[in-house]
Amino acid sequence: MFINKTNRVTILAIAVSTVAMFTSCKSQESAYKKAYEKAQAQAAQNQQTVAVTNDAQTVKIAPVTTTTPTAPVQTVDVSNEPVRTENVQLISGTGLSAYSVVCGSFSLKSNAEGLQQTLKNKGYSAQIVYNPAIKFYRVIAVTSNDKASAVQSRNSLRSTYPDAWLLLKGQ
Repeated sequence: MFINKTNRVTILAIAVSTVAMFTSCKSQESAYKKAYEKAQAQAAQNQQTVAVTNDAQTVKIAPVTTTTPTAPVQTVDVSNEPVRTENVQLISGTGLSAYSVVCGSFSLKSNAEGLQQTLKNKGYSAQIVYNPAIKFYRVIAVTSNDKASAVQSRNSLRSTYPDAWLLLKGQ
C-alpha cells in the first residue's frame, strides 16, 4: 500500500489546485466598497463648483443641475371637508386661529403635553386646548385662518397621525 512517486505528484497537484480554486472564489466585497465610495465622491464633487487650471487660464465648471417642471397650482374644493366645532380654552401655546388640526385627544394633561413636545421637536408650533364640556385635552399641531390651508396641513399630518381632524374654534 505504498503510494508511488507519480501518485504523490498527482495528489499534490490536486491539493494545490483545490486550494487555488477556493482562494480565487473569495468575495469581491472590497471592490464593491471601493466602487461605492468612488460614486459617493463623484456625487459630492458634482455638488460643488470645480476649478480646472490650465497653464494659460483657469476655467470654472459648475455642477449640472436638472429642473423639473412645476405642476400648475390646483384649487381644491374643501367645502365638503368635515369640521368639528368646539368651545375650547387655550392651555399652552400662542393662540388659535379659526381652523386647527388636532392630532390627539387625551383625558390626562400629561399625555397631551407629551404629544405637544413630540410635535414641537418635529418643528410644529403645537398647542394644547381644553374642552371642559367633555373634559378632554386636544393637541393642535397647526392652526390657520383659512380652511384650505388647514385641510392641506391635516392631510400631510395624516401620514403620521391618521386620526388627525379639523377643529373650528367656537365662540
